[in-house]
Amino acid sequence: MVLPAEPVHRSLTLTTASASLATGLFYSVSALYFTRVIGLAPTTVGLGLTVAGAVGVLASFLGGYAADRVGADRLQLGANAVQGLAMLAYVFAGSTLAFVLVAAVAVGSRSLQGSAKAALQARWFTGADRVEVRARLRVVTNVFIGLGTVLAALALLVDTAAAYRTTMVVVAALLVASTVPLLGLRRVLGFGSVMDVHLDPGRVRGRSPLRDRTYVATVVLTSVIAMQFSMTSVGVPLWIVTRTEAPTVVISVLLVLNTVIVALFQVRAARGTHEVAVAGRTVRRGSLLLAAACLLYGAAGSVGAVAAVALLVVAELFGTWAEIWCEAGGWGLAFELADPASAGAYQGLTQTGYALAAMVAPALVTATATGRGEVSLTA
Repeated sequence: MVLPAEPVHRSLTLTTASASLATGLFYSVSALYFTRVIGLAPTTVGLGLTVAGAVGVLASFLGGYAADRVGADRLQLGANAVQGLAMLAYVFAGSTLAFVLVAAVAVGSRSLQGSAKAALQARWFTGADRVEVRARLRVVTNVFIGLGTVLAALALLVDTAAAYRTTMVVVAALLVASTVPLLGLRRVLGFGSVMDVHLDPGRVRGRSPLRDRTYVATVVLTSVIAMQFSMTSVGVPLWIVTRTEAPTVVISVLLVLNTVIVALFQVRAARGTHEVAVAGRTVRRGSLLLAAACLLYGAAGSVGAVAAVALLVVAELFGTWAEIWCEAGGWGLAFELADPASAGAYQGLTQTGYALAAMVAPALVTATATGRGEVSLTA
């Protein structure tokens, strides 16, 4: 990983790498940890994570306003630390109530961190730099989540309660370590004054994003599109297993393909999306491509194994490019349509949309992926 020369970008890169490595580890072992180690029923886990998701939606919204009042960097620093401690608390959670409480804190703090991070970028960077930094951080996120998934194979191979508990401790340590690069940000010339605009007695208060109909409409639409992430991680694997003749290993192939393409092309796709018109066209283009990908995924359910694999690969190529374009355009709209005086509140509303999509999408995608509805290629 080549570290950026700009100090704030460099700190965000290091923080993102550490947190994403933790995320990859956690996602890989969490289901087994909750069910085998804590001893919870799968339905209990699902209900608890739904409650935690609702807390995350609220935290995303409030986090935006908090970032405008305490400084986005301070909020991100605190949220990262709390999330790390919450992950450590999973080691001691031995009941349903304890699990739900810890999950609520973990998801809530992660949502606060997301709003704070977006607000920090919105305040410190400008124009094309803003979307480029966001794109580069997304590449770092994807790559290190992938690395975390690979490392988690060690715990999965050992497959003992001790191995899973150790992994959770490592996850907590990585999240706490992600706060370290943020500690020196206030030493960057001018950074503190940009983050602390709320302390200026003469500042003009910005408008509420809830009163900005254009911005609200944009958030609603991009949130619907954001459900594609659950389609990729939940819906497509279920569809492949239950409704196609393709071998199960194709699931891993598609996930690797997605990670590689995002890593190679996300930054390039974000160029120019700091202009609202370009951002809008980029989202529209991505949405149409996503629709085409969905039709191809569906068509894979009505053909033989070889044809299904071919259709799934093409669909994944379409879907990944759609994801790249929709994200790049969405960042441009979120940054450029926002009132700079209320940067935190605006970015918090955007993050709220993502959090709401993350809460609703798994159940919606699961229900549709396991139902009927494949697209037939025959008359």
